[in-house]
Amino acid sequence: MTTSTKGSAKVPAVLVLEDGRVFRGRAYGAVGETFGEAVFSTGMTGYQETLTDPSYHRQVVVMTAPHVGNTGVNDEDPESKRIWVAGYVVRDPARVPSNWRSRRSLDEELREQGVVGISGIDTRALTRHLRERGAMRVGIFSGNALPDEGTMLAEVRQAPEMKGADLSAEVATKEAYVVPAIGEKRFTVAAIDLGIKGMTPHRMAERGIEVHVLPATASAEDVYAVQPDGVFFSNGPGDPATADHPVALMRAVLERGTPLFGICFGNQILGRALGFGTYKLKYGHRGINQPVQDRTTGKVEVTAHNHGFAVDAPLDQVSDTPYGRAEVSHVCLNDNVVEGLQLLDRPAFSVQYHPEAAAGPHDAAYLFDRFTSLMNTVLMEGQRA
Repeated sequence: MTTSTKGSAKVPAVLVLEDGRVFRGRAYGAVGETFGEAVFSTGMTGYQETLTDPSYHRQVVVMTAPHVGNTGVNDEDPESKRIWVAGYVVRDPARVPSNWRSRRSLDEELREQGVVGISGIDTRALTRHLRERGAMRVGIFSGNALPDEGTMLAEVRQAPEMKGADLSAEVATKEAYVVPAIGEKRFTVAAIDLGIKGMTPHRMAERGIEVHVLPATASAEDVYAVQPDGVFFSNGPGDPATADHPVALMRAVLERGTPLFGICFGNQILGRALGFGTYKLKYGHRGINQPVQDRTTGKVEVTAHNHGFAVDAPLDQVSDTPYGRAEVSHVCLNDNVVEGLQLLDRPAFSVQYHPEAAAGPHDAAYLFDRFTSLMNTVLMEGQRA
């Protein structure tokens, strides 16, 4: 990716998909070129959390909401220390941000962090194209002297694909750190950072959990050195079929019978650990308005998603695994994609979406309480034994 941070509002820009479809607009953010997988997000709010979510590493995000940037950028809402998206596509960027917490415009933030974007294109048409053809590689090119379309298309087709990409170690912390419990400490959790969002350990800390966030490369010895009451596997980018180390680590946790909770990438890791396959979705689920049913209660939740891969597990039967019986606990009501797994004979469960509610909705916050209850049950049983 090559960029310039000079003013970009009137600089021409071109978006080129790998199937040859071309959209012309204006530069937004940094001027230059960038490549990634084109995906669309259906959320109407929360663009700052989206941009800073490490799960979007190497993805060019198309916003389906037509007006983006109206609340600017603040210093409280980022989910990590930087913007992770490879590129950003909007239809109508706000000319002037208006929010009491705003510190700068979104355009300024994108320029400052060197993120190449494009504005002024028909994002509805682009989204419809991706829905029909599927997520694909894309390039954004901006500047006053652009290559011809054939050259740009050739560069897009040389970019790496998301399938087969092993990315979690690229976004995870390099050093372990601790998020202390808020109020009285009740439990200790080892959280494996595969691309964790900042709000996730905070939600656990609110429930009296001291969270030890460990690198994606952590070993079982590293995990149990913190004497955890539970182990958490986070969200993250890339193809779960490449995640052999996290799968092996999760199997070690399952062997010990430690309470386990996984979200997003962690759900796919649990699927693989149990012996299920994973596959790439045509265009994935991204946004904060995805309907999911919790089959254990029958409740329907509106949930936040960011995943392009899913677990291939049978929806309507209990499966035998090396760690006992397992079943699909949650399912997407739009397309019947597996959105959660649980073991019936060991204390382990996972969901494919984001319960930390940044930037919302809050329907799935109960999952952190479910994890806390699971740890409490195992702790009490251990004391009785």
